[in-house]
Amino acid sequence: MSQFNDVASTTYGVGAMPHVSITPPLLGAASMLPRVAILVCTYHGQHFLAGQLDSFAAQTHTNWEVYASDDGSRDDTCAILTEYQQKWGRERLSIYSGPAQGFVANFLSLTCNADIVADYYAYSDQDDIWEVDKLQRAVDWLNDVSPSVPALYCSRALLVDVDNQVIGASPLFSLPPSFANSLVQSIGGGNTMVFNNAARELLCEAGGDVQVVSHDCWVYMVVSGCGGKVFYDPSPSLRYRQHDGNLVGTNRSWQARYSRLRRLCNGWFRNWNGRNIESLQRLHGKLTPEHRRILDDFTTARKSWLLPRLWLLKRSGVHRQSLPGNIAFFVAAIFNKI
Repeated sequence: MSQFNDVASTTYGVGAMPHVSITPPLLGAASMLPRVAILVCTYHGQHFLAGQLDSFAAQTHTNWEVYASDDGSRDDTCAILTEYQQKWGRERLSIYSGPAQGFVANFLSLTCNADIVADYYAYSDQDDIWEVDKLQRAVDWLNDVSPSVPALYCSRALLVDVDNQVIGASPLFSLPPSFANSLVQSIGGGNTMVFNNAARELLCEAGGDVQVVSHDCWVYMVVSGCGGKVFYDPSPSLRYRQHDGNLVGTNRSWQARYSRLRRLCNGWFRNWNGRNIESLQRLHGKLTPEHRRILDDFTTARKSWLLPRLWLLKRSGVHRQSLPGNIAFFVAAIFNKI
């Protein structure tokens, strides 16, 4: 595990084990710092939620507020949220009832909630552990971007087991973020993402009812496509817990690769692209001219026969981050599975 020696890692809660609740600093002491709204979606998260909340309280950037949307949990998730709300105060933690239409709809319901106002917005899962400088690193980068420019920070993640032991890391991407990449791949998990108000305005304009498969892919597409800036931090900003209850887990195992191949063959990837393309039409006029051309080429390619399809895909520049990924994408294009 020497590859992680240069990553400063901290541990807080472990699984469903007893935890020591951490009290965050008072908001007044941090009021001059940019305010970050942490958007947390929960569903049957009792086993690891306290550890995640404690990692918020340990952040070096102290001006944050948590907005938790629960999608109908029947375990102790809501009781844990209420316990922390009583400890921290309602000004630190607000609790909402989610739309009960899946995790994407839940995240977008918070994103588009007009009552939530901040300088920056951070997505959070219910079972990770944030490194203490996660928010600070994101805020430092976002502060250097003009508020009028949509901006998205995302990062790599350490992978840990249920006992918070490091078992690997998410892929390390080397190609720069781009709209042409975003159409077929997300480089940062939603749990690592922090974005500004200009990005949020675009997401709200598209609406919380877009039928996208994943909120992280969606944010990457919107920000990169509409002339925004995307920063991929190669240093992990959190510990991404892998367990049987994950709705979305790591995609690096052979089992995960086999699952992706099966989904590719049965048309899942094509359906995924179709839903994203349809959703992007809501912001077609906000895309830059170059990105409109890329989207239009990609859209037309999916409806064309083999030779025009391959030519349009090449002209569009749509690509994945790795050579194996691009080979798989090329094979999918031949069989019109894109």
